[in-house]
Amino acid sequence: MTASPQARAVRLGPRSVAALVLVSAVGVAALGWPFLAPPASQVSAHAQDAPWLFAGLLVLLVAVVAATISESGLGPKAVAMLGVLAATGAALRPIGAGTAGLEPMFFLMVLSGRVLGPGFGFVLGSVTMFASALLTGGVGPWMPFQMLAMGWFTMGAGLLPGPDRLRGRGELGLLAAYGFLAAFAYGTAMNLAGWPFMGTLASNIAFDPDAAVPANLARFAAYCLATSLGWDLGRAVITVVLTVLLGPTVLKALRRATRRAAFETPVTFDTRVP
Repeated sequence: MTASPQARAVRLGPRSVAALVLVSAVGVAALGWPFLAPPASQVSAHAQDAPWLFAGLLVLLVAVVAATISESGLGPKAVAMLGVLAATGAALRPIGAGTAGLEPMFFLMVLSGRVLGPGFGFVLGSVTMFASALLTGGVGPWMPFQMLAMGWFTMGAGLLPGPDRLRGRGELGLLAAYGFLAAFAYGTAMNLAGWPFMGTLASNIAFDPDAAVPANLARFAAYCLATSLGWDLGRAVITVVLTVLLGPTVLKALRRATRRAAFETPVTFDTRVP
């Protein structure tokens, strides 16, 4: 089944792509530094301080990316759409927060990224997580990592194949599979952000700055299994269920709103005096 090409809220230009690549590279380094830094490095020597430094840097970089993308075409209609979806996502998060990972906001991010594209998706994911953190009081050194991880999560949905051709059950299956896997990837990223805060004396699954990479990989795998597997599974399952049940309706509504907004048509004002 084919469909006409759908409009994108944001068309990424070279500067926006470069900014996204930069913040993603820094984000990977910020999350993976326990496996990238040698045991004798100054970063490993300050294992308790490094997450704070990376968090401050990520805040600035995410702001730069959002500003760069806005310069490339985040017009007033796209900003209005961003505000509505971010507010909805932020309101959905507290519904299941604290209950076995039941976070319904993730399915909305998948569907929004699919329809509105990767550029809009990255900004939407970051802004939604920032707004939900303020709403739930979840502000801390983990928040910038949440913003970046959710930006990746939503952007990834916009990069899935067949945005203009794939429809129906095939598209729902693709989105459900992506949501399931990406929910675990999000949980893993957040585990990496918090894992170095654990002291080596507190547990034998904590990060050990003096241990070799294979030993820390084993510790991290054990940490994920012991602390977040059930939570990540709940997030993945609820994302799949809501995508399958509500996906057709929400996708249709988003695509209708996108067509009516006509993002790619510039806003003009008639200055003629009657």
